[in-house]
Amino acid sequence: MNIKVSASILSSDLSQIGTETARADAAGADWIHFDVMDGHFVENISYGAPVQKTLSKRYFVDTHLMVSHPHTQIGLFADSGSDMISFHIESESDADHTVNKIHRAGLMAGIALKPSTPAESVFPYMEKIEMILVMTVEPGYGGQGFLNYTLPKIREIRKRAEEVNPNLMIEVDGGITGETAPLVKKAGADVLVSGSYLFEAKDMYRAVQSLK
Repeated sequence: MNIKVSASILSSDLSQIGTETARADAAGADWIHFDVMDGHFVENISYGAPVQKTLSKRYFVDTHLMVSHPHTQIGLFADSGSDMISFHIESESDADHTVNKIHRAGLMAGIALKPSTPAESVFPYMEKIEMILVMTVEPGYGGQGFLNYTLPKIREIRKRAEEVNPNLMIEVDGGITGETAPLVKKAGADVLVSGSYLFEAKDMYRAVQSLK
């Protein structure tokens, strides 16, 4: 399995976002994970498209929209350098419409699930999208502990994907460290989002490699 590491800049020094992103890239991170929070879908507020636009175009930008109406944001983030846009199945936007809008913008589409949302909620869309993002912590804040009860859901999604869309990527986000990475990989995840574990590491290269 080809494991990708997506470095979550929410956990970086945001006053040095360009430097921090370059540091993650140099350490071997495959993607840059950009969390967008609106203060409504989740309590926290992060940053928006103008900040994402400052990132170098050489990075693969993995945008995670934790917003109530993601369909209204697709154009903004497409124009700001997104390569992949994931939105929440629990949001107020129609999932089919939002996926189509992402694809029309020429981007890959992902659907995200909160920890308590059942796997079955994304089954109708699995043949239409490139990735499912399983939250392994409650969305909205970085640095939380991994929720072990999400592992069966990852396994269930991987099993279903093998039947209907073998190329579907499964991304996990929340509490991913050198200790939890083997658990999610064994369950079927192949894209691992990590923030604090990477950006607070004394040797980020070794931290990235420990996830692969």
